[in-house]
Amino acid sequence: MDIEIFSLITLPILIFLARVGDVSIGTMRIIFISQGNRKLAPLAGFFEVTIWLIAMGQIFNNLTNPIYYIAYAGGFATGNYVGLIIEQKLSLGLLSVYLILKENPGPLIKELKSQGYGLTTLTAEGMKGNVKLVVMVIKRKDLNEVYEMIKKLHPDAFMSVQSVQSVKGGVLAPKEKTRWSLLGRKKFK
Repeated sequence: MDIEIFSLITLPILIFLARVGDVSIGTMRIIFISQGNRKLAPLAGFFEVTIWLIAMGQIFNNLTNPIYYIAYAGGFATGNYVGLIIEQKLSLGLLSVYLILKENPGPLIKELKSQGYGLTTLTAEGMKGNVKLVVMVIKRKDLNEVYEMIKKLHPDAFMSVQSVQSVKGGVLAPKEKTRWSLLGRKKFK
């Protein structure tokens, strides 16, 4: 009876959890690669493949049990979701933010600078006349804060955000110390 419980319940759960783990790590590995992180990408790849091999070993040992296939596929799907949530919580990397403003950007620029963000402003010509173009590179974790400032001071601003692989020079927002807990990260100065 113990062998049946193991093969029908415990092993499928372990396969499911292994897939959630390796796919989540794989999602992070892809993000590390896209950001040019040469140290974490191979390390994540090592653990991803190790976990995958363990899960696949169990599948190959029990090819006739469809419950294992369902656990494997469910773990894969759930792992994609979990990996994206982890990536979102970590908010790794840099973003370039382009703002096109019809009105005077002075108060917004003053607010952004007071918070430590570096930026560049240009006068440009839009479809309906002169506009101000504000360009900045920010840490991904700061996007919501920057977005709220923009929304508050220029709700009609056109905003474009792209990932940045690397930067050299310039000014990013000052570093804050971060303390991690099970509920996420907490900033303090």
